[in-house]
Amino acid sequence: MSEELARDIVRTLRDAGREAYFVGGCVRDRLLGREPKDYDVATAAPSDEVRALFPDGHAVGASFGVILVRRDEAEVEVATFRQDLGYHDGRRPDRVVFTPSAEEDAQRRDFTVNGLFYDPVEDRVVDYVSGRADLEARLLRAVGDPEVRFAEDKLRMLRAVRFAAHLSFEIEPDTKSAIRRNAPKIHEISTERVRDEINCILTEGGARRGFELLEETGLLQAILPEVAALRGVEQSPEHHPEGDVWTHTLLMLEGLEAGCSKTLAMGVLLHDIGKPGTFQRAADRIRFHGHVELGIEIAGRICRRLRYSNAESEQIQALVANHMKFMHLTQMRPGKLKRFLRAERFEEHLELHRLDCASSHGKLDNWRFARDRIAELGSEELRPPPLLTGDDLIKEGLKPSPLFSELLEEIEEAQLDGKITSREEACAWLRRRQAHQRAESAQRP
Repeated sequence: MSEELARDIVRTLRDAGREAYFVGGCVRDRLLGREPKDYDVATAAPSDEVRALFPDGHAVGASFGVILVRRDEAEVEVATFRQDLGYHDGRRPDRVVFTPSAEEDAQRRDFTVNGLFYDPVEDRVVDYVSGRADLEARLLRAVGDPEVRFAEDKLRMLRAVRFAAHLSFEIEPDTKSAIRRNAPKIHEISTERVRDEINCILTEGGARRGFELLEETGLLQAILPEVAALRGVEQSPEHHPEGDVWTHTLLMLEGLEAGCSKTLAMGVLLHDIGKPGTFQRAADRIRFHGHVELGIEIAGRICRRLRYSNAESEQIQALVANHMKFMHLTQMRPGKLKRFLRAERFEEHLELHRLDCASSHGKLDNWRFARDRIAELGSEELRPPPLLTGDDLIKEGLKPSPLFSELLEEIEEAQLDGKITSREEACAWLRRRQAHQRAESAQRP
């Protein structure tokens, strides 16, 4: 749909006597045999002329000459050729000058493979920056001087890593060296923009390569020093024949599927984040006592620093907190097991555990056990209707208090364990408990 709309836009502009092309990522992806996520059009036509030709379009970046044209579910951004002048804040141009020249427009773009134009009317690629040669060589190269490109927008350093990882490209040596020199300046970019790029690196495919490149360029140390600290932290060969904590984490990242949730991806990245701070070697044995508890704390700090939402942070910390509990699944009481298996978004916990095992000792017995138990129990047994409510406790003569939630939780635990199965049995259990407490109180001096 978007491609059809983009073709119609180019034809309309060409019929009006204006130069117009597909531009950017859609051209790159088409040449690589990939399906573009969206289509952008660049044109010599000023934005007011674009608005006149497409009355339903509306400005989404008036100062940058960008008009969004929609048709049904499809949408295409149409931008006027321009030059960007001055980047004093290292984020956005101080001034934009519109130009009739596609070649001048290409020179302002970030990487050569994103600076290609495609003419759908004549079916030809227009290349002013040698982007096609870099595509064939699978190289990500900054347009012009990489120092200038990264000074204009520091986020381009992270985008270089994201594109290279996602496309399985190498970063051209001069471009990579410029990233290394400028990596500490990434803090000039807003936390939210950095977080969003990290999310993309983790979830678009190629997460392992992305984090290898972050480490090689110094960006990892600048953004996530806690993750950089995983490198060189030894592990027990018995449980982790693959090597240190960094190697183990990279293997797990490699197993992430493109399109996975950012909370799962961050949970994988941070699941062992407490190990560097708890490393102990005693009698030639390596231990990490308390690494889960420390990991929860560190993960929370990272989530706050990167400004994840409270819900996202809670899920990421829960993934860190629960990743070791799978070791004890087969020894858990029925009630405790059911509570664990019905945890919020448990499918992420299960997938993290699968990746954890597959990236170390390779034993998936507990993963299969959890998967099979969920299928056997079904939602009715994992989440049975409550046998008693707060109103029932009041009817039994109890006064509302914070104790209510504790009592209802104990009743549910007994229900999940199969010790009580009806409202009557629950009431009898409650009366016995209350009688026991009264007897204990009477015996106290």
